[in-house]
Amino acid sequence: MDIQDLAGRIQNGERRALARAITLVESGRSDHRAQAGELLEALKPAGRQALRIGLSGTPGVGKSTFIEAFGMHLIAQGLRVAVLAVDPSSARSGGSILGDKTRMESLSRERNAFIRPSPSQAQMGGVARRTREAVALCEAAGFDVVLIETVGVGQSETVVAEMSDLFLLLIAPAGGDELQGVKRGIMEIADLILVNKADGALKDTATRTCADYAGALRLLRKRPQDPEGFPKALTVSAVTEDGLEKAWGEMQALSDWRRENGHWDRRRADQARHWFEEEVRLRLLAALDKPAARAALSSLGQDVAGGQMSPSHAAEQMLDLLGTSQAG
Repeated sequence: MDIQDLAGRIQNGERRALARAITLVESGRSDHRAQAGELLEALKPAGRQALRIGLSGTPGVGKSTFIEAFGMHLIAQGLRVAVLAVDPSSARSGGSILGDKTRMESLSRERNAFIRPSPSQAQMGGVARRTREAVALCEAAGFDVVLIETVGVGQSETVVAEMSDLFLLLIAPAGGDELQGVKRGIMEIADLILVNKADGALKDTATRTCADYAGALRLLRKRPQDPEGFPKALTVSAVTEDGLEKAWGEMQALSDWRRENGHWDRRRADQARHWFEEEVRLRLLAALDKPAARAALSSLGQDVAGGQMSPSHAAEQMLDLLGTSQAG
């Protein structure tokens, strides 16, 4: 594979080249991982940046419908939009339905849109392990906005905040029980809470739900990376498109403020450091999957279970075997 040629085609905005590159970075083969690293380094000098928007929400809230309507709204303004939709993988078979592209039929036909469904592969946080690298590829291809749709909502979903500039939490109109069901942690990282389906018979309910969340947000500690009034709750309708323009305006206002006040660059730098440490951790775990390591792990585990060795001493021996011991 000619990595330099592939990099050039990506920078020229070739969708087929981008799709091929994402397949490469998602591969777990060691030779593909080496080529993916080379490709990302070749694209780094381009220095292109997109607005990265993470999106999460409870099942049935209409994430795909919202993304399609929102994506079409952005394209109408002359922007290029990439969607990285992470589908849940089966814990038993590892398979995924990958149906997002069929659910976003209009958006998938747009020349200035790129939709890539990826299996979560049981990754903690509902985000595919290589999604952050796919984001970098979409930026290099010249997309203005990258939307990262996560599997669901919960405490572990906060990992998406480590690869996005803005984090949106999509909520369905409901009573007070819905507010109780959302974890405080995800509320604390949300930049905007969007109450979807604010149309027809649900419009009044959505307005009340929005007021409930706005009140809850006022009780949370103000974050240093936010201007006055953020985070905030808004109502939107993916069907009638009401509220989409206002929501986009608030996203722009927040990202502009963070750029002007130095929070944007600081956030990107912190994220880069986080993913460096995460990559080291994942590679150390991958070392445990080799036959010799698995055999040693099983043997030492039996010794610990039988009381012949303490857990800490067994762990030290395992680290010695891997060449990562910190003793001494």
